[in-house]
Amino acid sequence: MKQTIVALAVMTIGLGAAHAQQVVKLGNAAPLTGTISHLGKDLENGTRMAIETVNAQGGADVGGQKVKFELIGEDDQADPRAGTTVAQRLVDAGVKGVVGHLNSGTSIPASRIYDQGGIPQVSPASTNPKLTLQNYKGVFRTIANDVQQGGALGQFAVKTLGAAKVAIIDDRTAYGQGLADETDKAVKAAGAQVVAREFTTDKTTEFNAILTKIRAANPDVIFFGGMDAQAGPMLRQIKQLGINAKFMTGDGGCSPEMIKLAGDGIGSNAYCSMAGLPIEKMPGGAKFREDYKKRFGGDVQVYAPYAYDAAMAIIKAMERAGSVEPAKYLPELRATNFDGVTGNVSFDQNGDLKEGAVTVYQYKDGAWVAL
Repeated sequence: MKQTIVALAVMTIGLGAAHAQQVVKLGNAAPLTGTISHLGKDLENGTRMAIETVNAQGGADVGGQKVKFELIGEDDQADPRAGTTVAQRLVDAGVKGVVGHLNSGTSIPASRIYDQGGIPQVSPASTNPKLTLQNYKGVFRTIANDVQQGGALGQFAVKTLGAAKVAIIDDRTAYGQGLADETDKAVKAAGAQVVAREFTTDKTTEFNAILTKIRAANPDVIFFGGMDAQAGPMLRQIKQLGINAKFMTGDGGCSPEMIKLAGDGIGSNAYCSMAGLPIEKMPGGAKFREDYKKRFGGDVQVYAPYAYDAAMAIIKAMERAGSVEPAKYLPELRATNFDGVTGNVSFDQNGDLKEGAVTVYQYKDGAWVAL
């Protein structure tokens, strides 16, 4: 889905070489302000938990030396221009690696900056396929991509929900449009008809005009490619207009916040997907969720577990390589294979997660319930 970042820089502290300690700065760039700041903070929290876990164990063992980590948070505002500015600032600061971004539309342009700087990037949230198809050797992701997610959504709409006619709306971001395009393909491949294809923006919260047009097409399912800040109000307005179609969205709307924003507009006809397993079915999900609640006082939104695994992938690669230098640990990052919170973390030749799962949820009794 839409995107955050983690940067790594190194400094040495101590009175002498024998007692020197290396500190690697891991920065996080995510939308920490604006309508999806709750998702950006969730990502930052996941990164922070990885750092605190390693530091609590005395640090990482890199080349026989204990290395500790320090988090530096940056706000990329979910904006491509701000994202590249943040990326360049991190490269100029001498970072050794990046976890992020949240949004595909921010992650894709920022990846060019990191590639030019020779800095590996691991995204825990950016699902647009283009991210890992740019021939950049240092780009990876710890979440399934939109080809997998869109394919699952389209099949579910037709085969499980029995839709013959589907209307599709997207927010014209790299994430929203990309997921909508893949869902469109899958719906048609499954034998159903796309009766309307509309678009909005990731800043709009008023959809009556496009929903009125869609109502005339009488779809069985309305799919929205975008974030929860738009999906919630859209559901309210679907109800107000008396549209009886089922509603589906992707991981950007599959959050507790979306339920709050939808209010009484949400019901059992609402579905969403996550590019991963339900947290209760993740190998380390139950403990992660418990630790997260204790540390931050609230529940996981969406991406924290994937951010945790992304940071750990970088740290473990440094340990295996015995170096924090990108040129030395990048081959080990590409060869990553460990059991993380979310499941097995290993990458294919493009840098995509090899075992990317997709789960569909239905709204029931005040929460998203995995089907």
